[in-house]
Amino acid sequence: MKTPMIASSLAFLALLACSAPGRSTTADAAPDTDEIRWQVESDAGKGDTPRLRLSHRTSTNDMALDDALARSRPEFAAARAALGGAAGAVSFRVAHEAGTLDCNGTLARAYDGEGRCRFAPDTGFERGLADRGLTPAKGSDLLAMLMVDATLALADGLAREGVKPEDTGDLIGAAALGVTPDYVRDLRTAPMKLTRIADAIACRALGIDGPYVRELAEAGYTDLSSDDVVGMKALGVTGAYAKAMNKTAGAAR
Repeated sequence: MKTPMIASSLAFLALLACSAPGRSTTADAAPDTDEIRWQVESDAGKGDTPRLRLSHRTSTNDMALDDALARSRPEFAAARAALGGAAGAVSFRVAHEAGTLDCNGTLARAYDGEGRCRFAPDTGFERGLADRGLTPAKGSDLLAMLMVDATLALADGLAREGVKPEDTGDLIGAAALGVTPDYVRDLRTAPMKLTRIADAIACRALGIDGPYVRELAEAGYTDLSSDDVVGMKALGVTGAYAKAMNKTAGAAR
């Protein structure tokens, strides 16, 4: 039952990789960063929250420049401040563990403008990835890591929880979906058998959490694999439904 979910996850990771422009591994040629474009505008449909969009070719990465971003991604504080300024030339920098994004452009007014960016990877971060067996398959992976906040600490934390990322796609997917060590630990103590990062990503993509797995356990399903849980969630099985079905089955015997 998990095959469609795996296909969907792989497609999602491919999209993430495409959304991160530039080539940046030390073995690659110079990064193709001239095509990175930024645009900022207020999103009237969401309370006029300003949104920053980074684009490369046919892919984009979009984020709200709100207080939540300021708390979770302080490296975007300078961008938020600069883009909220007066009309005219504007520049900002996003410095992350994976590298640095330098952007320039023009504002028509606060949070209304566009421009271009260049990305410079951090060689120390690349070495850290290589030391963990996570050498980027593509140069664009490093910029993807900047955008989704994939870090060496996340890679190490997931490895300690028994779901070591096998490649940079795993690390990007985990960061993008919020697969943290705490999340994995909660699933494994729910209880649920979980040994692969791909399974943790699939669980997160479907909205599976510890309470959901505990509901299934209370219904009598106490020895579930991640495949079992993903299949049940995909079919809309809840703890209450499982209990009702068990009661019906018991009455029929």
